[in-house]
Amino acid sequence: MLRLVSRFLNDESGATAIEYCLIAVGLSIVIITAVNGIGSGMNTKFSSINSSLK
Repeated sequence: MLRLVSRFLNDESGATAIEYCLIAVGLSIVIITAVNGIGSGMNTKFSSINSSLK
């Protein structure tokens, strides 16, 4: 039983999956922030174009 617990504590195979998940979360936050910034800029441009066409 002690050997089983020792092997479980020394196993690091799940650590890489967690690291990849954290990287994916970080990238998604950056992408969402960039898209929100571009979206509000585009909204301003389209509003300006819409008002000039009227």
